[in-house]
Amino acid sequence: MSPSLSACFCLGLCLGQVIQAQMDPFPKPTLRAEPSSLVPQHTLVTLRCQGPPGVDLYRLEHLESRKYYERQAVLIIKAMTSDYAGQYRCSYQNGSRWSPPSETLTLVITGVYEKPMLSAQPGPAVSPGGDVTLQCKSKYSFDQYALCKKGGKGQKKQTEMWYQADFSIITVTAAHSGTYQCYSFSSSTPYLWSAPSDPLELVVRETTVTTHSVPTAAPSAVTEPSRKNIIISTQGTSIPTGVSHQYYTKGNLVRICLGAVILLLLAGILAEDWYSQKKSLQHQVRAIHRPLPPLPQTQK
Repeated sequence: MSPSLSACFCLGLCLGQVIQAQMDPFPKPTLRAEPSSLVPQHTLVTLRCQGPPGVDLYRLEHLESRKYYERQAVLIIKAMTSDYAGQYRCSYQNGSRWSPPSETLTLVITGVYEKPMLSAQPGPAVSPGGDVTLQCKSKYSFDQYALCKKGGKGQKKQTEMWYQADFSIITVTAAHSGTYQCYSFSSSTPYLWSAPSDPLELVVRETTVTTHSVPTAAPSAVTEPSRKNIIISTQGTSIPTGVSHQYYTKGNLVRICLGAVILLLLAGILAEDWYSQKKSLQHQVRAIHRPLPPLPQTQK
């Protein structure tokens, strides 16, 4: 290959890589708050932006104040105040290119207002399939309320009654059991929340199953593999036929049929042998009782 063709080939290859790099977007980073995005005032919280390995530069942005925190993937807020509350997002730079921004993280300060009161109607103990209403009340005229479950996701509600919000749970299941707290705040300052209410423990009572005693049968010689397949029912007084019984019933039928076939084959073989021996014996008897040829007559 001539030098000019080699140079053109290398130039085209480099240009193709540059175009491909421009066409492939960077993956979005992730932004999280540690230990939580609900931060009591005057406590510490850490915002952490994470991108792929080998990132040159990170940038964290506070959308409300339009303030940027450059050259750091971690922002440590030592004492949470209302100035830090709001929405955040982050991005990173590799070379001259910036990644798309992360999903927006909402940082809320709690404890700004007095805590509301949380109660359960008709009560905190519910049977599966029943309904319960968690009622959050405040002495102030807030139009926004939030209900949070420990270890789960929270839900917000705008109320027309102010002073109170009802969170209805229809068809309760065991998954609804847990500890709940509620907050109150105003739609004009959506990131400034009250202190959390006292915890409310919601208990989903399990339905009791009445069991009937089954007469104990005499012990039988059951092998260990067959014991693993026995199904015992506690509903009613009858015990349904298990998988093991069906299996051995079919097995016995197969064995009986196989034994009958073998017996028929043996009987056929014996009959054929007996018949061949009888036929040979008849030939021998005929040979023994065959009359002798007449003696030649002597001439006188």
